[in-house]
Amino acid sequence: MTEPGTGSDLQAVRTSAKKRGNGYVLNGSKTFITNGQHANLIVVVAKTDPKERAKGVSLMVVETDDAAGFRRGRKLKKLGLDAADTSELFFEDVALPAASLLGSEEGQGFVQLMSELPQERLIVATHALAMMERALELTIVALAMMERALELTIAYVKERTAFGKKIIEFQNTQFVLAECKTEATIAKVFLDHCIGRHLAGELDTATASMAKYRITDLLGTVVDRCLQLFGGYGYMDEYPISRLYRDARVMRIYAGTNEIMKLLIARGL
Repeated sequence: MTEPGTGSDLQAVRTSAKKRGNGYVLNGSKTFITNGQHANLIVVVAKTDPKERAKGVSLMVVETDDAAGFRRGRKLKKLGLDAADTSELFFEDVALPAASLLGSEEGQGFVQLMSELPQERLIVATHALAMMERALELTIVALAMMERALELTIAYVKERTAFGKKIIEFQNTQFVLAECKTEATIAKVFLDHCIGRHLAGELDTATASMAKYRITDLLGTVVDRCLQLFGGYGYMDEYPISRLYRDARVMRIYAGTNEIMKLLIARGL
């Protein structure tokens, strides 16, 4: 979907699929494509009618093996999520058969995309909640480790301590973890509700957008609070909380930015 100059506004894509003979010729470029370095079957969002916006969008299926004019660009360097590559793709006069059009006729692409985006956003919300819970687990473990380190330090210097208390005993630490646990639990209940509606075929775009926006926003807040409790160690790569902090940031951007989620929710008011 995404192009260098087009992100959330899918109606403004510039990649084109023009009819030629019994098929199409595909031209354009894409960026931020997950697994772009490996995929050999790619569904490309393209304009079959450049005069139209949403009604001019179609989905074209491209088999990349030996496809003349197809080229993979850079494997982009990211802040996190290193398990999956994110890449640029280029299409220069790629000849496609008529059967490459996904659907029975041109102009169905926007509707096809919108019908699947609620599920994608629900997947992102599920991932966000799992990361939130993991962040809380890591924080509790880290506090236990810091408590042990504090005990060893006290034994070594005979009297050193942090104001005479264990870190976990500070009211601030207890309140932060209580807030995070409460917010994560509430988010989990809402997510379970959304999953139930999705399985019943009743999940609407606005509700899926609420889950994606709220839980990914909350993820950023919770992981930030948890990292703070780690102190300097939380900023070090060797601690998992640091990687969670990096990986959490992109969730407010992909599958539609959270600002776009708010627009979708507002349209249903």
